[in-house]
Amino acid sequence: MKTNKKTIIILLLIVIISVGFLYFTRLNAQDNNNENNLDSNTDLVSEKIIVSPDIVRSVIIEDGQTYGELMKSLELSPELANLIYKKSFSTYDLAKIRSGKEMKLIFDPEDKQLKSLVYCIDSESELIVENLKYYKPEEDENIVSSSTKIMPETDIDNNSNWKARVGEINYDIKVVEKEGKLESSLYNWALENSVDERAIIEMANAFQWSLDFAMDPRIGDNFKFIYEERYLNEDYVMPGKLLAAKYVNAGENYEVYFFEESEDNKGYFDVEGNSVQKMFLKAPVAFKYISSGFTTGLRYISAFDVSTGHRAIDYAASYGTPIRSVGDGTIVMVKYNGSYGNMVSVRHNGTYTTNYAHMSKFAVKYGDRVKQGEVIGYVGSTGFSTGPHVHFEMVKNGIKINPLLEVLPPGEAIKEENKARFFENIESLQERLNK
Repeated sequence: MKTNKKTIIILLLIVIISVGFLYFTRLNAQDNNNENNLDSNTDLVSEKIIVSPDIVRSVIIEDGQTYGELMKSLELSPELANLIYKKSFSTYDLAKIRSGKEMKLIFDPEDKQLKSLVYCIDSESELIVENLKYYKPEEDENIVSSSTKIMPETDIDNNSNWKARVGEINYDIKVVEKEGKLESSLYNWALENSVDERAIIEMANAFQWSLDFAMDPRIGDNFKFIYEERYLNEDYVMPGKLLAAKYVNAGENYEVYFFEESEDNKGYFDVEGNSVQKMFLKAPVAFKYISSGFTTGLRYISAFDVSTGHRAIDYAASYGTPIRSVGDGTIVMVKYNGSYGNMVSVRHNGTYTTNYAHMSKFAVKYGDRVKQGEVIGYVGSTGFSTGPHVHFEMVKNGIKINPLLEVLPPGEAIKEENKARFFENIESLQERLNK
């Protein structure tokens, strides 16, 4: 009996010792494994390349400042400035830089060398001149925000390692909607409601073929519009595209929607897909009032002691107010023309020509092609004129007609096969405008 007890105790001790040995052996192995893993992770961390942000110098070009003067003020060597100019010339001539535009120089944070130059050409595009030592040629993203594109040093000579291209500015877009009631003017409403005045001007432009915002709006008119706001690096830049707008004028409802049917047919359409854009604008200038209407008989001008016909519309406006061509066309006259003073004529097609007289100065020259709404001159009082205004004539088949009575066809309507896409596109916008 005693022998059996001793045997059991010995066996239990052996089991306990064995279990303990296995436990501590496994624990030790796990610790070693953890240490190895830590070493491995440490190696991984040490292999990560942490790139510090680029050094960016941003300047706004001053009035009259040339490319050479700008580069000198930024302490760029004449050799490098000249190299960048030559490399970009076939893409964009940097001699054409304009005051008020932004230019950025991006430097590498490690070697402090210039990586790229970025010049804002317009609201949609920018010139990018980059050193391929730092940027992969095949990458087309906006280089200003891509500091991870740094490449190892190469043996390529710096003079042949620069490349220029024009890139689209990639804005962050936020869609907003605004609405209000007219109490004085659209411009004042924008100021009072902290709305970018460029957005309200674009809304007025969308209705310019249907409403004359110098004459038609009435106190109490309601309006609502939906448009894009553009941001770069979370900073507001400007309003973008006007997507839809509604204006209720004296109880009559007008709605417009932006739609791009094709590259050749894009713009504003009504709810049925008809273009609201017509061949001619309703007026060539933002005017105060019509100072003289269209008449077929003679009228006496006491200031000049003459009697003359007036087959035109006179729009009173302040000196220097921009005068717009009411339609696409070719400039066929730019000169001082007797009683007309400084005069511009635009030939639109084989049927229509429009004349603009009494200008203070011209903005075009003979033979220029102009687009609808393009500035062709500025309000003045030259020739037989008693005050600043635009003498506006419309000539149809060689005969002067009353432009206020001419019924003009709209632009190209959306094709039947594309109307389903149009209606689908505007459905949510229409709901938002009318809720």
